[in-house]
Amino acid sequence: MKQYQFREQSPKRTFKGKFKNYRSYKEKLAIDFNCHCGYTHCCDKYFGGIKTFQIDHFKPCSLYPNLKNDYNNLVYCCSNVNRLKSNDDNSNYLDPCSEDYNIHFGRLHDGRIYGKTKQGEYMVRTLSLNLSLYAIFWNLERLDQRISLLEQKEKDNPELCEITSECCRLYRSYLNRASDLL
Repeated sequence: MKQYQFREQSPKRTFKGKFKNYRSYKEKLAIDFNCHCGYTHCCDKYFGGIKTFQIDHFKPCSLYPNLKNDYNNLVYCCSNVNRLKSNDDNSNYLDPCSEDYNIHFGRLHDGRIYGKTKQGEYMVRTLSLNLSLYAIFWNLERLDQRISLLEQKEKDNPELCEITSECCRLYRSYLNRASDLL
């Protein structure tokens, strides 16, 4: 059974400025996290965009109030994971910017996330990272990338039009299915 890397590009916190309120960092986090959830690697556009994504305090601000507005403690993430993580401060959590998630997580042939290490298994179990929703969104993004590639190659090879049309049909059916899940 084919397996895939968890993600191809890791997030990296690059913003060096300071804000008084952590919510002001949201746009900077979206850029640094490539518009993807730090924990599931799902693109924010499938959840409604930046407006619906949230900011997790990797080290909970209820336990570490001095880190509440520290940019290096913030994670751009979907609301599902943020709610589940809440104020949990278990040492098995891995900072998406400090750890190579490809070591700790993988994706099955259908896109579902699984843990490769003790920490990965803990996070999959605790944060429900293996939800079908995340697999569907991951597959939607892969289809979108492939469709873009086909559209570029279509210009040189008109026979690809039929393949592109089929991919578009599949993409839209997944997108509709995903919308029904929200």
